[in-house]
Amino acid sequence: MPLPASASRASTSPLPSALLMLFACAAGLSVANVYYAQPLLDALAADLQISTSRIGAVIAATQLGSVAALLWVVPLGDRMDRRRLMAVQTGGLVLALLAVALATQAWSLLLGMLAVGLLGTAMTQGLIAYAAAAAGEHERGRVVGAAQAGVVVGLLLARVVAGAVADLGGWRAVYLLSAVLMIVTGTLLWARLPRLPVSAAHDARTGLFALLRQQPVLRQRGVLGLLLFTVFGVFWSSMSLPLSAPPYALSHTAIGAFALVGVLGALAAARSGHWSDRGHAGRVTTGALWLMLLSWAPIAAMSHHLGWLVLGVLLLDLAVQALHVTNQSRILAAAPHAQAQVIAAYMLFYAAGSGLGALAGSALYAAFGWPGVCMAGAAVSLLALLAWWAMRGYHTITGGHEPSPVPGGSRIDNDRSRPGATACPHTATSINSGATATTPPGNAARGC
Repeated sequence: MPLPASASRASTSPLPSALLMLFACAAGLSVANVYYAQPLLDALAADLQISTSRIGAVIAATQLGSVAALLWVVPLGDRMDRRRLMAVQTGGLVLALLAVALATQAWSLLLGMLAVGLLGTAMTQGLIAYAAAAAGEHERGRVVGAAQAGVVVGLLLARVVAGAVADLGGWRAVYLLSAVLMIVTGTLLWARLPRLPVSAAHDARTGLFALLRQQPVLRQRGVLGLLLFTVFGVFWSSMSLPLSAPPYALSHTAIGAFALVGVLGALAAARSGHWSDRGHAGRVTTGALWLMLLSWAPIAAMSHHLGWLVLGVLLLDLAVQALHVTNQSRILAAAPHAQAQVIAAYMLFYAAGSGLGALAGSALYAAFGWPGVCMAGAAVSLLALLAWWAMRGYHTITGGHEPSPVPGGSRIDNDRSRPGATACPHTATSINSGATATTPPGNAARGC
């Protein structure tokens, strides 16, 4: 059955820059809702008379909603009309934000936060999958990189914006303002998002765990993602502890300013999606893992000068986001008919790694101080690099490469850019179709 004209154009024409910007901004605004509460916990506790020992339930409710979204809501993007689903989710998120802003008791606040976590996460990951589905195969990595950059900017700036708005108008103003912004965003999305066909392929109804069994690339990149965000969580969950204590004694605003450095790294990493499109995902992965490991040297030197910490944050965020974008571009290329589901499956690894890192970071700082945090971060970074080198078993399943989305098979990314790898074969089997692709002789050196 022929695809609608809009879908045909999406596969052959570059995604308009204005539409790509809309995807990035909408993803950033939607993910910010999940993180606004973190700097507002003291205000929430005082206003609603919640004890300090129980106020952490607000964050727990939001994260529980996020996990529920990954399991049950995000995969709906492969089975329903994406544009209509996005409109329903936006409307639901606006109502959830209003419920939080008007909450007068702890139980109503927790229910509102649960809904915000569910719908904010569903929108964010749904937009990334939407952008990937609307993009042509030759630009999917670039498009995912741009959308993911919006997510990271929204995530990092959420804390800064929430603190500033709360100082001016109270914590309820944060959620009222966000509700207005989401109404505007939803209106623009409904007007500008392309209509895409609902996939009738078998892959569109494959469960998350079935995808994990079937897709070696998803398993490989999921393991890297788990280790990656364990490192990220270890750092960001403990960084404020030494900075708020003597001899630094920095204010919350000053500590939050370090997130701006992370934004620079995230924006620079958006380019990694373009390199992945060109067949360099293996080289980007290897380089990002090395950079993540090396970033802990300046981070550990924070006691000598805060400038070292700035450099370390920049390198760490650059490495983390470059690898995150590359991971997503690879799994999306491997399962083009189940993009919402592979994003959801991969983000479960992300959630597990982030949670583990957050728990470990504060515990390590309490037990061993900042040197203990840095040693643990470097150790997990080294483990990720060693895991990447040891993943040759995954590659043999796919014929020694992860398939490149570049049309015509002119360049095959064999992900063998790490030391000790052997030359790739010039024939390979596609994960999805089982078809054999032959690398033309003139491209053998570049493809390998």
